[in-house]
Formats: sequence, structure tokens, C-alpha cells
Amino acid sequence: MTEDLTEPATGALPRHPVRTALLGLLAETAALTSTEAAARLGYSSGLCSFHLRQLARHGLIEEAPATDARARPWRLPQAPQQSQPPHQATGEDEFGELARGLEDESYQRWLAHRDRAPADWQQDEAFSTVLYLTPAELAAVGEAVRQVLAHYRDRETDPAHRPIDARPVAAVARLFPLLPDER
Repeated sequence: MTEDLTEPATGALPRHPVRTALLGLLAETAALTSTEAAARLGYSSGLCSFHLRQLARHGLIEEAPATDARARPWRLPQAPQQSQPPHQATGEDEFGELARGLEDESYQRWLAHRDRAPADWQQDEAFSTVLYLTPAELAAVGEAVRQVLAHYRDRETDPAHRPIDARPVAAVARLFPLLPDER
């Protein structure tokens, strides 16, 4: 029996690396089709289409206005125009929480299975540090990281720009103020 993808989902959406990657792309772009996602991520269009529909069923994304009759673009849900009380979670908060959870899960999977990777791929560059920054410096550091990563963006959209031994690599940066311990 096949699942009806047009009905809203009732349970939690299991975490999956393809969905993580799709949500990351949608956070960077206004709208995206399964074909565009496939070209950027190196997956098949059918696989991306399936996971985009799953994300939509769970309310994490929505269909965007089509630019032609054949395209079926997707986007993150549009925020309502009225402001919400500060204590109420927004769609952006929920997306951020889901994305961070999927990133964490992907990293834990990497740690558990990196010994199966080819020898020259068994290292990673995970690191963390505490910096003392002003709000302006925090924004500047974030922009500098985005600029470094932008140097490699053409490899997502055009596989011809990828070196022969290139593989998808997760790049996760979280810059946030540390709050004082309330104990």
C-alpha cells in the first residue's frame, strides 16, 4: 500500500541526510525544484522530489509559485506578516531546530562510520572555540565564513567544476552569544 503524499502527515518526520541537505539549500535560495536540488546535491531528481514532498507533508516547506507549467518549485514557509509573541516558536525556529538536529545526526553517523571511508577521507576538520566579539564583529565573522564557502558554490550547480575526487562535505558553522549560567 502506498502512502498518500497529499494528506497532511500525522507523525514526526524521521531525520534523513537528503532532507537535511534540501532544507539547507532552501535556506539559501528563494525557491528550488527537485531538478535544481539534484544538480546541486548530486542526488537523483526523483529522490529529491520524494523528500521535498515528504518535507511538505510535514509542513516544513511549501510549494512556491511556478515560473512555468512544468516546474514545481518549493520554498520554506512564508512567515506571517503580523509579529508573534517572543515566547512563541516560529517556522524559522522550527526549521533551525530540525536542521541542527539533522546536522548533529549526520555528524554522529560520520563518527560512528568514518573507519569505513577511504583512508584519505577518514579525517575531519571539526573544531570549536570561544571568541569575545561585539555584535558587529559577530556579523562580520559570519559573513567572512559565508564568503569562504561561496568560493566553492559553483561546484553545487555545475558538476564540471568539481575536482574528480570531490565529495559532498557538510560545512556547519554556529555563531551565537553564550548566555550566563543561571545557577
